Amino acid sequence: MEGDNCSFPPDLSDDHSQRGSVASSATLSRAQDVLVYLFGESAVHLSVEGLGSVSVQELGRSVREALQIPESAPDAFAFWLCSPLLELQLKVRHQPYKLCRQWQDLLYRFTDASEDDISQDEPYLQYRRNVFYPKSKELQIKDEAVLRLLYEEARSNILSGRYPCDPEHWAGLGALSLALEEGPGLDSQQITTKIREKKLPSFVPAHVAMGSGGFFSTLRGKSSRQAELEQKLSEEYGKISKSTGSSLEPQQLLHQYLSMCHTLPYYGCAFFCGEIDKPVQGILQRGKRKAVSVGICLDGVYVMDVKEKHVLLGLRFSELSWDHSRPEEEGDSHILWLEFDGEEDGTPVNKLLKIYSKQAELMSGFIEFCVELMSTSEGGAAVNEPGVPQEPTGQEAGTRNGRGGRRGMLQRQSSVVCSRVHSLNTISYVDNGKEIKRLKPKRAASFFARQATAPTYSAVNTESLEQG
Repeated sequence: MEGDNCSFPPDLSDDHSQRGSVASSATLSRAQDVLVYLFGESAVHLSVEGLGSVSVQELGRSVREALQIPESAPDAFAFWLCSPLLELQLKVRHQPYKLCRQWQDLLYRFTDASEDDISQDEPYLQYRRNVFYPKSKELQIKDEAVLRLLYEEARSNILSGRYPCDPEHWAGLGALSLALEEGPGLDSQQITTKIREKKLPSFVPAHVAMGSGGFFSTLRGKSSRQAELEQKLSEEYGKISKSTGSSLEPQQLLHQYLSMCHTLPYYGCAFFCGEIDKPVQGILQRGKRKAVSVGICLDGVYVMDVKEKHVLLGLRFSELSWDHSRPEEEGDSHILWLEFDGEEDGTPVNKLLKIYSKQAELMSGFIEFCVELMSTSEGGAAVNEPGVPQEPTGQEAGTRNGRGGRRGMLQRQSSVVCSRVHSLNTISYVDNGKEIKRLKPKRAASFFARQATAPTYSAVNTESLEQG
């Protein structure tokens, strides 16, 4: 779930006319052709009768049969309705054709795209990883075809920069991709030849292959960087060959690739587009914003810098409270508020990060569902998956938030995975139990003194902060 300013998988064509996944013919009673796209530049071609009323659940059976997905992994994948402007994971009861007919309404509701872009946008149906499928179950999968589907999606997200990662990660993952494509028995000369044949962006993230100088780098600089990256990939590939020889099975390599991706906390996230305030550095910069990508999964919420490809803030659900506020006046924005523990000059404070996004409602719904899912999973309670939300009414449009126990303070490190709280323009405040106040020199009591034995919920009073 991602907006127009966020990165989009590079293997998907920009030719929207070729991606008409759901037929628009008025004659829906007879069999219609449907294309369900996969990562890795492939698709499943189905012939569907009664397309206007067919559900995701019915389509799922046909796709699993076509892909020969075993009964042991029926929940690993879900249907997504996607375009460069918006991505939505569908519920099993949804009818894709009807949602396609409502696509423009969804774009007006959840994106800031122009009328021209909305009128020309066309969604396609994609079969990809279910956000709510636990990572622990992935490594229990033995079927190579299923692992390949998960691998292709993870690889696309690594190469596109959607999953920021450090050199030791992208080099190791690139070497594993090379071993999967060419086998683990190549010598150093063969490795270099294969890398040059397939090009570096096939193995490392595009922004890494391009380098900091981009297209304006000197030819010598590009050549030197390419040789350095080739050497790094070759070394990592050599480690794979040395430790396993040429006997390593594809299934083992796929498991290794996914296991390495699992070390990234935002693996498997649904992604949303938004903006945050830039820190004020002068009068001329006042009011400027930074584009961010917000990933939400069963592990927590991750705010990432779209341009710099690193994490700005990562929080587990036990470390945050949240709220979603709607515009009160024309020109106001939808806002997702994230509250977390912070520090100002050695003093513990509450911090609030404002994320401006028309997808704030979707993000709030996903957070709420994940919190509920995690709190009920031990008891095996069943809950309905989120997807395209219904219009809230009454109390349903109120605050949705959660707070767990106390956590350690966030610190900046060199890794792209670590939070950079110092670079965020946040609101710092203290709560004396009666009212919320902006940070004062003297520390007042707050929720830092309260220890919860079980996950609890508390509201983030954003109104008084806005008025203050």
